Amino acid sequence: MTTNQKEVNYMGPFLTLVFLFFIVGFLTTANGQFQGPLKEAFLSGAGNLKNTFITLISFSWFLAYPLTGGIGSAWVTKYGYKGTLIRALLVMVGGLGIFFFSSFFTVKFPESKVQIASAVIPVGYFIFLLGSFVVGSAATILQVVINPYLTACTVKGTQPVQRLNIGGSSNSIGTTVAPFFVTGIVFGGLSMSEVKVDQLMIPFLALMAVIAIVAFALTKLSLPDIQGTKAAVGEKLEKSVWSFSHLTLGVIAIFFYVGVEVCIGANINLYALSLGSTFAQTAALMATLYWGGMLVGRLISSSLSNISPRVQLGVTTVLATVFTVAAIALNNPWLLVVVGLFHSVMWGSIFTLSVNKLGKYTSVASGVFMIGVVGGAIMPLMQGALADAFGSWRMTWLIVIVGEVFMLYYALLGSKVKQSGE
Repeated sequence: MTTNQKEVNYMGPFLTLVFLFFIVGFLTTANGQFQGPLKEAFLSGAGNLKNTFITLISFSWFLAYPLTGGIGSAWVTKYGYKGTLIRALLVMVGGLGIFFFSSFFTVKFPESKVQIASAVIPVGYFIFLLGSFVVGSAATILQVVINPYLTACTVKGTQPVQRLNIGGSSNSIGTTVAPFFVTGIVFGGLSMSEVKVDQLMIPFLALMAVIAIVAFALTKLSLPDIQGTKAAVGEKLEKSVWSFSHLTLGVIAIFFYVGVEVCIGANINLYALSLGSTFAQTAALMATLYWGGMLVGRLISSSLSNISPRVQLGVTTVLATVFTVAAIALNNPWLLVVVGLFHSVMWGSIFTLSVNKLGKYTSVASGVFMIGVVGGAIMPLMQGALADAFGSWRMTWLIVIVGEVFMLYYALLGSKVKQSGE
C-alpha cells in the first residue's frame, strides 16, 4: 500500500458501496418474489409445466454471473471503479425497462403466445426472462466492483473480511425488506392469485426511477480508485488469473457456498411440507428465519475485527455440517434453519481468501469469482432431481454436506497462497 493510498479517506466510498450492496440484495430477492405473481399473470396456460417455466426466472438471473463477470472486470480496467458502477446501474435501469416492456407487450398484444409442448406461454414472459438476465448482469457487475473495493479500501479499525460482512449485512437487510415491499407495497396486500399483468408496469417504472436517481447521485460522489488492485489501461497481465490456485479453488468454494445457501433457502419449505402437518404449518416461517439468521450472523461478524477469515470459514463449515447431519438423522428441518447463522460469514471469508495478495490481478479475479455464483442455479435443481429420484427430500441434504466439506478443505488447505500477484 502506498503512502498516498493511506492518506485517502475511504469512509465515504465505503458507505456508498454498502448502500449499493443493499440495492443488489433487494433486487435479487425482489426478482424472486415476482415469481409468484408472474406465475399467475403470465403462466396460467402453462399447464403441468408451470413450475418448470417459473424456475427459469431465477435461472436466467444466476446465468448472468458466469457470463458477465468478465465484462465487469474489463470495465473496471477501462473505466475505473466509479465509471463501472455508474454503467452497471444504467444497465440495471435498462433491465427494469425490459421488465416494464414485458408487461406492456402482454397487455397490448394478449394473443401473442408461443406453444411449447402442452404449454401456451405469452411472448411477454420471454421478454421478462431477458429482463431478468439483464438486471442479473447489472447486479453481477456491481459485485465485481463492490467485493474487491470493500476488501481493499482502508477503514480504520476494520479488516477486509469485516468490511465485506458489513456490506453483507446491508445486502441481507435488502433481502429481508424486499418480500414485504413486493407483497405489501407493490401489490397492496393482494394475494398472488389476484395480481394482473397490467399491475406490474408501475412498480417497474418506479424502480427504474429510483435506480436512475442512485446512478445520478453516484456521479456527484467521490469514489477514488485503489492503487494496485487493477491493471492499467492497455497493460497485459503476465500470468493467467487461473494460475493462482487459491483463487481457482475459491471459485469452486463459492460455487458450493451459493449452491448450499440457496438449496436450504429455496427448498427447506418443500422439505417441511413433505413431512406432513407437523412441520407444514411453519414451512414458510422456516425459510424466513433461515434468511434472518444470515442477517444476524453478518451483523455479529461485522464486529469481529481480530478473527481471521480462515478461522471464521473453518469454524462455521464444521458447525453447518454438524447441524445438517443432525437434520438428516432426526428428519427435522428446524435444524437446517440454524445453518443460516453459519452461512452468513462464508461469502466474505471465501472472497477475502480468494483475492489475498493478488495485487493488480484483483479486479480480474473478482470477475472470474462470479462464475462460481452459478452454483445457486445448478445445485438446487440437482437437489430437486434427487428428491424425485429418492421419493423424499431427507437424503438430498447430503448435497449440502458435500459443499460444506469442500469449503472446510478450502479454509484449511486450499486457500493457502502459493504465488503472489503483487
